[in-house]
Amino acid sequence: MKYAIETFDLTKKYKNFTAVNSINFKIPKGTIFGMLGPNGAGKTTTIKMLNCLTQPTSGTASVAEFDVKENPNEVREKIGMVPQAVSLYKDLTVRENAELCSDYYGIPDEEKNDRISNLMDLVDISYAKDKLISQLSGGQKQKASLVASLVHRPDILFLDEPTIGLDPTTKRVLWNLIRDLNNSGHTIILCSHDMHEVDMLCDNVGIINTGKLVAYDTPQGLKDSLLKDEKMEYEKNISHTLNEVHNENGGNLPINLSQNQDNICLKKMSFIIENQNEEIINSIKALKPVNEVKLGENNRINLKINSFDDDVVNDVIKTIISKNGKISAVSTEEPSLEDVFMKVTSEVDKDARA
Repeated sequence: MKYAIETFDLTKKYKNFTAVNSINFKIPKGTIFGMLGPNGAGKTTTIKMLNCLTQPTSGTASVAEFDVKENPNEVREKIGMVPQAVSLYKDLTVRENAELCSDYYGIPDEEKNDRISNLMDLVDISYAKDKLISQLSGGQKQKASLVASLVHRPDILFLDEPTIGLDPTTKRVLWNLIRDLNNSGHTIILCSHDMHEVDMLCDNVGIINTGKLVAYDTPQGLKDSLLKDEKMEYEKNISHTLNEVHNENGGNLPINLSQNQDNICLKKMSFIIENQNEEIINSIKALKPVNEVKLGENNRINLKINSFDDDVVNDVIKTIISKNGKISAVSTEEPSLEDVFMKVTSEVDKDARA
């Protein structure tokens, strides 16, 4: 497989401070890659090296199949960058900024006008082509930045916090635009603090902290790994507690603790059952993966279950239906990408302080 970006022990040091520490990752062509990390984690320095704005101290990276150290000019021709702070000339119009970028890349005049017009139609900013950048809203400025960044037809597009400070409606417009750009063949590198945005848009996610790549997987893969880690931690804690109780009771375990040893509760479920009754509740409680049943308001039932039983959701639903229960709503709660982010970054912070 050809990769849009591949790093090889990519490292950047400033005197005695290591900003990026031997990072290795691969980004397949035609995907959306999300880069996450706390402030000061090394994200910006990594992006600068990939954009040939600063040279690695050691290691290297391949961007669009060109080495960032040996072929920086070729790399620059293959990438586009939309920074968080709009870097367009405020006293020029949308079109004039795009024309300036076209001239910088040496695009012939006979191609320039068509390219700019097509891009402005694509991002839906043609109606404001003759407006000064200073007259545009936040969302319009981001669209104008995209036109300027795409005019030379880059293979790879870097987006740094593209929706920060935008209202929900404008955010959704830009999300759809990012998908359209990806579907048209662009590889997109998305740097964002919006976990929902990254979870929804990205094929793969890398989390950087203290200059190191501390996690890399699909969004769902990261969340699944957190579930597994939590289960292992829960089992470890339960085992430790049971051993203590075992020793305190002369080698005997209380029945309730012995029964709960295998009930590792990681997922929460909620049902609204219109004709809720005691028979339905007892039938749900009798299911082995169900560890806890609590009655809520408005006919809601809240469950704690073993999420590693693939059939547990179906079993609960079948049980309710078999007792003639009428389900009007079902919801589940699993770890979010933000939960993963908090866990992996906090673990690194603990190691750094140790």
